[in-house]
Amino acid sequence: MKKYTRQRIILDLIENVAIETQEELGELLSEKGIEITQATISRDIKELRLVKVLASNGRYRYATIDGQYEGIKERLVNIFRSSVLNVHKAVGIIVIKTLPGAAQVCASALDNFKMDGIAGTIAGDDTIFIAIGNEEMVEETFRMIQALLK
Repeated sequence: MKKYTRQRIILDLIENVAIETQEELGELLSEKGIEITQATISRDIKELRLVKVLASNGRYRYATIDGQYEGIKERLVNIFRSSVLNVHKAVGIIVIKTLPGAAQVCASALDNFKMDGIAGTIAGDDTIFIAIGNEEMVEETFRMIQALLK
């Protein structure tokens, strides 16, 4: 079996089953007819950038890096909504005023949202400057930020 196929099966397994150990992963792969050594499992875990995350049952399980942030986006949106005071457009940038001390976490939230058009953010204590990749994207990015606030 090709490495790509095996790794795709591993990703499917960790998405659908709470796998806590490499041994457990090996057993599940074996049940699917894939014989694999512990060293290969370890390499696959590293290449796939799997991490152990705390599950709701209080135990640790394997997840993709994106999976570890499950539920975080909603929390970031809530923080963003409750901290932003106003948003203004300028030539090639968007300026956001926040509650004192909240600009950095709000800028981090924007960075995590990976919005098209945002080239980068700079945050002070209560102000965020958002550099827009091209002027045509200012209005669309402004609307996306406004939508986050609703």
